[in-house]
Amino acid sequence: MGSVRKASAWLGLVDDNDDERYYDDDYSEGPDSEDAWVTDPRVKVAADPPEEKGRRIGTVTPDSFRDARAIGELFREGVPVIVNLTSMEPADAKRVVDFAAGLVFGLRGSIDRVSTRVFLLSPADTEIVSGAPAAHRSDGFFNQS
Repeated sequence: MGSVRKASAWLGLVDDNDDERYYDDDYSEGPDSEDAWVTDPRVKVAADPPEEKGRRIGTVTPDSFRDARAIGELFREGVPVIVNLTSMEPADAKRVVDFAAGLVFGLRGSIDRVSTRVFLLSPADTEIVSGAPAAHRSDGFFNQS
């Protein structure tokens, strides 16, 4: 892949499907790996009960607008939800984003864009911490000058 294509994919201007050829789907992690996910592969929630509130994050990859109900049910329980809309048609994806915006407005949460067509819905009591790097120190360990 050329550097212009890589930069465009990083900015989200084009789909980056060339990296899929490097992944092998035929591997298995062992006999217990099948029990790690919920039966519906589009909804993944921690299997163990959380020790304290706010320790679960749900991920939903809807195929159509009908799957928006799973997003709403998780969010109403106070679970932050990552919504991956990359496999949806643009018109249906827009409807899901509108639904999510109404959901977070009604429950006083927030919606943040994680990447192209991937959103994080956070309940009102959840704090989002930015992953921006701290200011570089001149005497830091990785200083190469």
